[in-house]
Amino acid sequence: MPSVYNDYVLSTSLAQGWISAEQQSAAAHALSQLPGVSALDFLHEQQLLTSAQYDLLREAIADAQASHAGETASSATSQVTVGHTAVEPFAEGFAHVNDFLRYAQQLGASDVHLGVSAPPLARLHGRLQPMWAGVPNMEARHTESLIRGFLTDVQWKLLHEQRYLEFSYSVEGMGRFRTSVIHQRKGLDAVFRIVNSTVKSMDELGLPNVLKTLTKYHNGLVLITGPVGSGKSTTMAAMIDEVNRERRDHIITLEDPIEYLFDSKGCQVTQREVHTHTESFAAALRGALREDPDVIMVGEMRDLETIQLAITASETGHLVLGTLHTSSAARTLDRVLDAFPIEQQSQIRVMVAESLRGIVSQQLVPKADGNGRALAMEILINVPAVASLIRDAKTFMLPGVMQTGKRHGMRLMDDALLDLLNQGIISPDEAFDRGDQKRLFEPYLK
Repeated sequence: MPSVYNDYVLSTSLAQGWISAEQQSAAAHALSQLPGVSALDFLHEQQLLTSAQYDLLREAIADAQASHAGETASSATSQVTVGHTAVEPFAEGFAHVNDFLRYAQQLGASDVHLGVSAPPLARLHGRLQPMWAGVPNMEARHTESLIRGFLTDVQWKLLHEQRYLEFSYSVEGMGRFRTSVIHQRKGLDAVFRIVNSTVKSMDELGLPNVLKTLTKYHNGLVLITGPVGSGKSTTMAAMIDEVNRERRDHIITLEDPIEYLFDSKGCQVTQREVHTHTESFAAALRGALREDPDVIMVGEMRDLETIQLAITASETGHLVLGTLHTSSAARTLDRVLDAFPIEQQSQIRVMVAESLRGIVSQQLVPKADGNGRALAMEILINVPAVASLIRDAKTFMLPGVMQTGKRHGMRLMDDALLDLLNQGIISPDEAFDRGDQKRLFEPYLK
């Protein structure tokens, strides 16, 4: 493969998340000392690209060469870089995906939806709404042109092979966006989650001090749970940042996709993305155990194997932080335990009772004044009474122990909601809808 394509290979591999910025810089330096060597072959030989990634890049370059036979190589490379023929603007000032993302950031939105037969939508304070008054619905040609306009050739090819695409999209000066592109009945749709590029500290987020205590353990399991869009990633990032600043350890994060970027402060931080650097969370977790880790962050504990490996890792001298889509501490434990066959559950209960450090379940509740959302957090700390209930399969009794365990930093979600309600931060209707014991909130309803 001609070495003139080296810049394309390195930039695309970085954009795709196949290599890190450090690896890109090191490869560029090495290639500058090796005239005539192609970056594609070099990265593959260094095992920085999988065979599938190697083949996709090779095919993209071959297509460009075939389409532009007779042109200079440098001219042909321009046909495989990001940036395509300008599209007809959807609206004045909105000709590229970046225009929508920039405007959404100005609105303070958390997500952007570009879909066929619907207007461009932004999620503000948890609710989807048109990005501006009177905005028309998008047609299939609009979404296809916009999506084609920001994908690389490799990504475009993958999209049509897999029928979907999930990745982190970075824009200089704007930040990073967790991106999902899919084929649907009417055409192509794209959803962008705006990722705050700055990792906020636990103090800046106002997280309880007991969460700092959880980051000081050198082994055990800490679970951050809640529905989609509840701020789990932000809380987890703040906890990882705390470890990074206060300890001298090796942190490995396993994510899908990578959201926050961590610079090494006190710790060495290794970030891996599922489907880019590894095939699954379970495969990444198995590999992480051979990489001398001290702290492992598991973006999602989706399946039995991942859960089992996380518990094992937490028992063998590693602090493991993971997330689940559950709404309370008790439901989280039930989800973890029920993932195992009945004949294994007795043993797993003992393992969890010994390894669990704490569970944090959270929600983001719209504020009564309409300006943003407030964090409501339930916290369980694994004191002896909690461990005993886990071993005895009596997780239904956990709320009672949590109610009397406030001196340990524990609190129920209902108590967190009542605190916000009594301060006038959230409305009675929101508290009632989200609370477990509805009778506690009925007196506040008109």
